[in-house]
Amino acid sequence: MIWLTWRQLRTQATAVIAALVGLAALLAATGPHLTGLHTTAGRGLVQQLTPTDTTLYFVGGMAVLLVPALIGMFWGAPLVARELETGTHRLAWNQGVTRTRWLLTKLALTGLTATAATGLITLAVTWWSSPIDQAVAAGGSDNTDNFVPRIDPAIFSARGIVPLGYTLFAFVLGVAFGIVIRRTLPAMAATLATYTTVILALPMWLREHLVPATTVTVPFTRDRMANYLLDSVSHVDIGKPDVWVTAEQTLDDTGQPAHGMPSAYTDCESIKSCVDALARAGYHQRVTYQPAGNFWTLQWTECGILLVLALSLGALCVWWTRKRLN
Repeated sequence: MIWLTWRQLRTQATAVIAALVGLAALLAATGPHLTGLHTTAGRGLVQQLTPTDTTLYFVGGMAVLLVPALIGMFWGAPLVARELETGTHRLAWNQGVTRTRWLLTKLALTGLTATAATGLITLAVTWWSSPIDQAVAAGGSDNTDNFVPRIDPAIFSARGIVPLGYTLFAFVLGVAFGIVIRRTLPAMAATLATYTTVILALPMWLREHLVPATTVTVPFTRDRMANYLLDSVSHVDIGKPDVWVTAEQTLDDTGQPAHGMPSAYTDCESIKSCVDALARAGYHQRVTYQPAGNFWTLQWTECGILLVLALSLGALCVWWTRKRLN
């Protein structure tokens, strides 16, 4: 069964791993340049990046984010669905191979290969990007260059061990849809739709609650608030560039949520005078954030959730194959 499973997997596995090895080799060749630049420039590294460096930074991050989805669609969904469509599963079952062994061999060999491929590219991207991540964490980004701290949802899933969890989840999800639907293309579509929903839902609604957040209240000052008032997308500056701000709320002079601005603010003629007016009126900003120190706790917790989901789907696959397939 191992040899047969590998023969069925080897074409797509070779293509994917070859592409990832090529990208990893490119990162390995250019990584020492970034390390040396960080040694000399420190937090000013971001301003000294070349267009090639910036492109590699975003391409590497996108590659790590896309690999789990591609594995779920093109490795997971067809793994069993293709055999059910063509009827070749009956050949294995009639040669003394039990349904459970047949399925578990496929899951184990393909899942380990998928995890190894994702681990390779994640390790390469995390290592290559570490000088940039360190510079951003030290305050080297001005929030207009799209470089964010690694705990930010934009790149959190492209660092550390979380990509391994997403890969296993996407792969087993594809297998489950293939077994239940029994048709390859519909199973691929269902895998992509469901995986996309999960990868968007986790950072939007769940991740910030996995670890207790920190809340601070800061006064309105020109340094903290000017950019916030000019651009509603920006966050209040709390002096911690390496955090993930999850919520903000304006408080009035009594400490209650503000439902309007004082007349001094509406009548002011400049941003500086507006900020001064809010400060004189006693307004504060309450900021809730996940500190940089929670990065690995969030990584392990989210990865654990994904592994539990993958194991649950794997158990469903085994049960469905033994009880529902003919």
